[in-house]
Amino acid sequence: MSKKVIVQKYGGTSVADVKRIQNVARRVVKTKRQGNKVVVVVSALGDTTDNLIDLAHKITYNPSDRELDMLISTGEQVSCALLAMAIHKLGEDAISFTGAQVGIITDTSYTKARIIDINAKRILDELKDNRIVIVAGFQGITLNQDITTLGRGGSNLTAVAIARVVKADICEMCTDVEGVFTADPRIVPDARKIDKISYEEMFELASLGSQILQPRSIEFAMKFNVPIHVRSSFSNKMGTIISKEVKAMEDTVVSGVAINKNEAKVTICDVPDKPGLAAKIFKDLAKADINVDMIVQNVSRTGATDVSFTVPTSDLNKTIKVAKETSGTIGAGDVTVDNNIAKVSIVGIGMRSHSGVAADMFETLARKKINIEMISTSEIKISCVVKKELGAEAVKALHAKFKLSKKRA
Repeated sequence: MSKKVIVQKYGGTSVADVKRIQNVARRVVKTKRQGNKVVVVVSALGDTTDNLIDLAHKITYNPSDRELDMLISTGEQVSCALLAMAIHKLGEDAISFTGAQVGIITDTSYTKARIIDINAKRILDELKDNRIVIVAGFQGITLNQDITTLGRGGSNLTAVAIARVVKADICEMCTDVEGVFTADPRIVPDARKIDKISYEEMFELASLGSQILQPRSIEFAMKFNVPIHVRSSFSNKMGTIISKEVKAMEDTVVSGVAINKNEAKVTICDVPDKPGLAAKIFKDLAKADINVDMIVQNVSRTGATDVSFTVPTSDLNKTIKVAKETSGTIGAGDVTVDNNIAKVSIVGIGMRSHSGVAADMFETLARKKINIEMISTSEIKISCVVKKELGAEAVKALHAKFKLSKKRA
C-alpha cells in the first residue's frame, strides 16, 4: 500500500517557545512513524511578526513594503531551523527550506503577494529520500529574486498550495483551537465545534472575521479541491473537516456567526448626483489596492448624495488620503470616518433554500435595540454593521436565535 502524503501547518502559538516546538516535533515524528510522508509548514514563533513590524515602525512611520517583507520573512526561517533540530533530536531526518528554496514564485505585491507557481521537485525529492520536509510559511520570491510575504495568515495559503502540488491526501491546519466553532467561544462560551463544513461556508466565515484560516487559503483549497482538517496542536481529537458541499449541510439553515471589529466606515459627503462619479470613487480606491467591503449610497434629494463604504482599518489612512483627493476632484464635500463599528454576519448553505432568514436576523437585533447601519447579503450570508460596543451582544443573540449552541434545541 502506498504511503499517504500529509501536509501539516503549525501556527505561531503552536511554536511559540521551545516546549511547544518540541511538542510539534513529537507530533510530526509520530505522523511519520505511522507510515506517512510528511511536509510541515510553520509560522513564526508567537508574536515575532508583530514585534518585527513594531520594530520597523520605530525606525520609520512609513516603511517600504519591499523592506518590510525582507524583515518579517525572517521569523519563519527561525521556526523552520529550530523544528528541524528538534526532529533530529528525536532520531528522524528532517530538512528545512525557505519559500524561495522550494520555488514558491509570487507576484510583486509586497506584503500581500499572490502565488504564481510552486516547483515541487525539491520537496518531492526529499520525500523520496524519506526525509520530513519543513517549509517556511508566509513567504515566497519574485521572478526578480525579491522576497515577498503572502499577507496575514499567509502560512495557511503556503500549506494549501504545497498540499496541492505534492498531491497530499490531507492538509492539516494545526492551531490553538480544536476546530471551527459556530461562533468565537470567547464571546459565546457554549459555541459548538462544527464537525464538517463546506468550502463556501468556511470562506465566508474567514472573510467575515473568523481568524482561524486566511480566506485566500480557503479560496485556493476550493478551487483545487484540497481537503483541510482544522485541529488542535495540543490534542489528538478530530477537529473540523472542510470539503465540498454535502447534502446534510443543507439541513442546517445557519452554520455560524462571525464578527469583525477591524473595519471602519468612510463617508464621502455631498457627492453630486451625476452618472459615473461613484465609479470614479471606487476606481480610485481600487488603483490604490484598497479592498472595499460594504457600500451604501443614500437617495439623492437635493442634487447630492452621501456615499458610505467600509474598509479594513489597516487600509484606513490610505483610504482617507485617496477619498479626500477624489472628493476634491469630483466636487464633493467632507470625508468622515467612523471607527466605532463591528460587522456581524450569519453564514449557512441552508439559507439558499430557506426563506425568512434575513427577517429573523433583523428582528433579533431589533429586540435587543441594536441599530443596523449597513446591510450586505449573498446567497449564503447576511452581514450587518452595528456599533462596536454592541457587537458581542449581537453575536450572542443571533447564536441563540438560530439554535447553534452545544445543546441544540
